[in-house]
Amino acid sequence: MCNNCDYTIHGVNHHHGWDRSIPPVETVAPGVSLFFECLDSSGGQLNRDSGVGDIANLSFDRVNPVTGPIYVDGAEPGDILKVEIAAFHPSGWGWTANIPGFGLLADQFTDPALKIWTYDTATMAPALFSDLARVPLKPFAGTIGLAPAEPGPHSIVPPRRMGGNLDIRDLAAGTTLYLPVEVAGALFSIGDTHAAQGDGEVCGTAIESPMNVELKLDLIKQQALPFPRFTTPGPVTRHLDAKGYEATTGIGSDLMSGARDAVSGMIDLLCREHGLSATDAYMLCSVCGDLRISEIVDQPNWVVSFYFPRLVLE
Repeated sequence: MCNNCDYTIHGVNHHHGWDRSIPPVETVAPGVSLFFECLDSSGGQLNRDSGVGDIANLSFDRVNPVTGPIYVDGAEPGDILKVEIAAFHPSGWGWTANIPGFGLLADQFTDPALKIWTYDTATMAPALFSDLARVPLKPFAGTIGLAPAEPGPHSIVPPRRMGGNLDIRDLAAGTTLYLPVEVAGALFSIGDTHAAQGDGEVCGTAIESPMNVELKLDLIKQQALPFPRFTTPGPVTRHLDAKGYEATTGIGSDLMSGARDAVSGMIDLLCREHGLSATDAYMLCSVCGDLRISEIVDQPNWVVSFYFPRLVLE
């Protein structure tokens, strides 16, 4: 619980998809602090005792539930909702999966896989992936956004102008997120909490982990904002930088092909040099490796790099 929060929004108050017609579960004044109970991205379909056989039974109609929506009094189209992310209260467990048909390399990884994680919520020490790998943790909310102006329902899976399934790992404690308001009251919701993720979330899942979130909602009146923006309180990769990185690249005229080539190169390297299976290497890349656009001006070819932190395997 949050002793300093004005409201608690329980996890039972969740919805699937964005729709401006969903009734708000609470109406609040700008400047209030709220405590959200968030489900994992499977919506409870997976748990600590799940096995790989449960992947086949996942219903995509129930994925990425978000807690809310919250009506912010006075919010109007053309305003900005200011979201100050104060703290995360992790659950101590999570999961990473390769889900057939989903992910950057879905055509190469067609078999389901599942990793159940446990971690210490007091120390937040790096979590064991295997005897070889320990992943530093950085909790954040993968899905955080507002209702769109267009009548719904709209899928929760793709990100949108008003936020949604952004999967930006730096939306962590201390970050302030700014979202463009498209409907009266803004209708804010949050969920899809992660214990760790690499930039790109290449296999389609991070360390998906139910947890609670403290945040503050405020308004900036009538200021145009075409897309979300955010401010971080300090360095964003210090938890991974200590031992440097291995990096692979993809080079060509298509950024998506470049991203695939960079990730495939890293999977090959991890398998060859560390004895990981290809599927384990793919999932490990998703939870701690970073895709970066290194160059996008020297036409006709662009460079995409994939950075894997060496400390995970040392």
